[in-house]
Amino acid sequence: MEALKERGILKKNAAHLVKNQSFIVPNYKWWEGPYYGIGLKVYDWMSGSLGLGPSEILSKEEVLQHAPSLDAEGLRGGVLYHDGQFDDARLAINLAQTAAEQGAVIINYCKISGFIKNGTRIIGVKAEDQLQNNTYHVHSRCVINATGVFSDNLQQLDEIDKEITITPSQGIHLVFDKSFLPGNSAIMVPHTDDGRVLFAVPWHNRIIVGTTDTPVSQITSEPVALKSEIDFIREHIARYLTKEPSYDDIKSVFAGLRPLVKNTAKKTAAISRDHSIVISNSGLISVLGGKWTTYRKMAEDVINLAAIKSGLAQRQCKTKDLELHGNDSSASVDDYNYYYGSDRNDVEKLSLESGYSTLLHPDLPYRVADVIWSVRNEYSMTVEDVLSRRTRSLLLDAKAAMAAAPLVAQYMAIELGKGIEWEATQVEEFTAMAVNYLPIENNS
Repeated sequence: MEALKERGILKKNAAHLVKNQSFIVPNYKWWEGPYYGIGLKVYDWMSGSLGLGPSEILSKEEVLQHAPSLDAEGLRGGVLYHDGQFDDARLAINLAQTAAEQGAVIINYCKISGFIKNGTRIIGVKAEDQLQNNTYHVHSRCVINATGVFSDNLQQLDEIDKEITITPSQGIHLVFDKSFLPGNSAIMVPHTDDGRVLFAVPWHNRIIVGTTDTPVSQITSEPVALKSEIDFIREHIARYLTKEPSYDDIKSVFAGLRPLVKNTAKKTAAISRDHSIVISNSGLISVLGGKWTTYRKMAEDVINLAAIKSGLAQRQCKTKDLELHGNDSSASVDDYNYYYGSDRNDVEKLSLESGYSTLLHPDLPYRVADVIWSVRNEYSMTVEDVLSRRTRSLLLDAKAAMAAAPLVAQYMAIELGKGIEWEATQVEEFTAMAVNYLPIENNS
């Protein structure tokens, strides 16, 4: 209920990023139609006034109209329902911009190397600038640890023997050409061999398929997809499509870690995605778990608690009605750069300058103007920033992104006042990282 409510708030406050995505649950057994139909009607009821549209029972013919590449053999019909879709990295950028507009100081590429304490009480942090190798001491009434899967690192920096609170779970996605699922509807496979659901969803004019749920013991900043995970997704989605995807068809494969709060559940798929807030003896406030959909509620809860602990005057949270930077309900997702929202006209003006309309690569929709804009307005400091998180080049087509890296580095160097050595280093570092996004068959 909370997630559905927050989804509605996000769609209102970031209309340029959140779209209504229709999903088809194909039915191949007689009982699946009424079973999922009733379940999704309950889902409609839970969504209430913030729902994105009512679910519908579809005939076989109607299902194939929405998803013509579905395997028609044995298909009995399906259920259509609606959910929200957004670009996670672009939302993070807009949140940073919104925070800055509200008076926050945004610091990029800084690592916390230790806490400043007065006795046993935390009164600040030691921050290391990862690009300039400078160290800063920042004092504060309160320190909030909101670092996702890395939360335990900070907690143990505070208390060396602190018990582990996060159970990481790895999920991966495969990206394919749009021809594998033409049309605008997504597919939801409700039950895979490991008990999870599987999605095939239109995304930036590609098809993104996932996800797995693999327990992992090591937490890294660049998790790598396992061959077993890639094969799992390929084999399962092939059961439902007329066109069976091969390794050569994979444009990109990427992995992420879920920061699940540790409990006694044996499977990570069964662990709650709800968030928890923990306060250490030194006063460190850690917000754990959660998911993107409920980010605003997580922030409200932790800030309200931090204000009380810091002796600040109580104020009503205003983020329920706070429009995020770029909010624009007129943006059309049919345009490749819809996610700029209210900034889109300024980006288009920039593209009219000499050379800025040049594509970064023939297989990518992004232009030099997107690079320039990201450096000037979106805190881009590295080639990876531009090709992975400001544009989604790396996730859409890893080979094309690697080929585009030298051009990106060239224009970034001009904007940032860097030299040829910086360009070479940036391309080298990006390429070394991007190799993990290629679907190498013997990766294990």
